[in-house]
Amino acid sequence: MLEALRAVRDPDLHRDVVDLGFVKDLRICGANVAFTLELTTPACPVKDLMREQAERAVRGLPGVEQVTVTMSARVTASRPVLGEKGLIPGVKNVLAVSSGKGGVGKSTVAVNLACALQRTGARVGILDADVYGPNVPLMLGLTGQPTVEDKKIVPFERHGLQVMSMALLVADDQPVIWRGPMLHSAVRQFLFDVAWRDLDYLVVDLPPGTGDAQLSLSQQAHLMGAIIVTTPQDVSVLDVRKAIRMFQTVNVPVLGVVENMAWFSPPGSSERYHLFGSGGGAKIEREFGIPLLGQVPLEIAVREGGDAGNPITIAAPDSASARALSEIAGKVAQRVSILNAE
Repeated sequence: MLEALRAVRDPDLHRDVVDLGFVKDLRICGANVAFTLELTTPACPVKDLMREQAERAVRGLPGVEQVTVTMSARVTASRPVLGEKGLIPGVKNVLAVSSGKGGVGKSTVAVNLACALQRTGARVGILDADVYGPNVPLMLGLTGQPTVEDKKIVPFERHGLQVMSMALLVADDQPVIWRGPMLHSAVRQFLFDVAWRDLDYLVVDLPPGTGDAQLSLSQQAHLMGAIIVTTPQDVSVLDVRKAIRMFQTVNVPVLGVVENMAWFSPPGSSERYHLFGSGGGAKIEREFGIPLLGQVPLEIAVREGGDAGNPITIAAPDSASARALSEIAGKVAQRVSILNAE
């Protein structure tokens, strides 16, 4: 039975499901066979194909009449090369969402990426580390003050996400005026003094640019990788180069680039208008060899959902932008699984 299943290979990890330990709970009852395929992420984009291949491989054996394959997932955890420094209790993988400049929709992408990962069945949290412009609570419809239990800040829960943000600790009209050491301390507290509970992914929304917050995060926490958000226009792509080099300098893998506001299609029309130019993400892919994870169109519903606290991936999952963001989430999860395996 297991020999037959060796014909099923994970296309990303390039090994068969038996060697990878994916086959669980194998049960044989006469002519009936049942087992579980436990993948490394519930967001695996080829899980249906792998299930079909496994069913076909076992059904071809003599005497087998019925095959039942149950799909499950256990997200792998990122680990530092040296020791356990920077591991956050209760968190398997920390994903930083960054941008070279402001105004590219970074927070919108971060929130919807977290929601899309959660919708696949993963346990996801989002940390709003953009202390100078924390918008995540608004985009998720969150208000109030967090509580403390056993000297740990208890994160809010919204749309199935665990959430923490500076905006939940200060008044709406109170500016945050911090220099480097204070910011460094705040980032550390948000990472290690919050009671994150069994998260597969913690998405961290960073401030735009390449300043203190990015350095503090990379110095204090073990980052699985970074996702960089850009628009197609040249001025944004120029700043993306700086962000990529900054993460490379601190040895943080860049998982890929998201090209936001890639085009606009009027309601009821398939015509695409490239308001901010085109080809910026592809240019970065060619120059750095960093994959373009996807292009997100400009849609009014994205802005409306963000203002109303209902992200587009939840409010309108069949919209063009929600589908693009869900595909991006699958590719991010795929990249995380590959890097963890390596």
